[in-house]
Amino acid sequence: MAASPGNAALLTDDVGRAERVIRSGGLVAIPTETVYGLAADATNADAVRRLFEVKGRPSDHPLIVHLQSTAQLDEWAEGVNEAARVLAEAAWPGPLTIVVPRASGVLDVVTGGRNTVGLRVPAHPMALELLGRVGVGLAAPSANRFGSVSPTTAEHVLHDLGDYLDPESDAILDGGPCPVGVESTIVDCTTEPPQILRSGGVASEDVRRLLNGAVTEASGPARASGMLASHYAPNCAVKLVDNADDALALRAGSPNCEILDLTDDLVTYARELYAQLRDADEEGLTTLIAVLPPAEGLGHAIRDRLTKAAAPRPR
Repeated sequence: MAASPGNAALLTDDVGRAERVIRSGGLVAIPTETVYGLAADATNADAVRRLFEVKGRPSDHPLIVHLQSTAQLDEWAEGVNEAARVLAEAAWPGPLTIVVPRASGVLDVVTGGRNTVGLRVPAHPMALELLGRVGVGLAAPSANRFGSVSPTTAEHVLHDLGDYLDPESDAILDGGPCPVGVESTIVDCTTEPPQILRSGGVASEDVRRLLNGAVTEASGPARASGMLASHYAPNCAVKLVDNADDALALRAGSPNCEILDLTDDLVTYARELYAQLRDADEEGLTTLIAVLPPAEGLGHAIRDRLTKAAAPRPR
């Protein structure tokens, strides 16, 4: 993914530069263990509004606020219940987001006007260092244009957002490839019982174990990132099959078509999924046939992303 020299000036591995950008109201693409996020100071309304503009994200879609530690939970939420505290203590830092009642000072622009906020502590050393330096929460959705494939390298971010960011006031913090590769699991802890709104890097089975089974799947309107029917989508068509034999049969006689099947290693499947979707577009494929993994462990998240990538695209 080639980029112009001007855009390449956005790239840095200097956390100090990233801190200065955040403090001055700019945007920084940050590495996390899941995907790269486009971060803004969550207490700076103007910076958050610009984040929405750069992503092309609807303003009523709430953002996840990234914290430096669990000690900040009660700064951003109030009336936090036992389920939320259990999940935070067990899974942070890590790929789990909890939706909780927002504290009074949390900005409407961050929550999409809702009375709840999504919070998590990322498990990436550069992200945690930056959070510690700036001392505020960072609103950070995935660092790509809204609805498209999430970025798992700094080069992906540069390819997607290089023309929308300003090297004089923004930055892309290069922390290498993301080790998990799919977004965080989101659990709404304001419902009774809690609901898993999005499968992700923490397996649904582990959430159920931590909450002694007192959790259900999502119901009701979309109210968190990744809940739309079509999302994470490449330009090429994505067709889903249940096994390798079906994939081979579907590919037979189909021009410009390849198979994605990493079902023998779900950790690798999750880590490589978005890169594979991007590569399909780079190669000019018409169709990518993806073999669905079993619905267990990381398989839940992979199936969710593939299903949304294959869904009919909104006009």
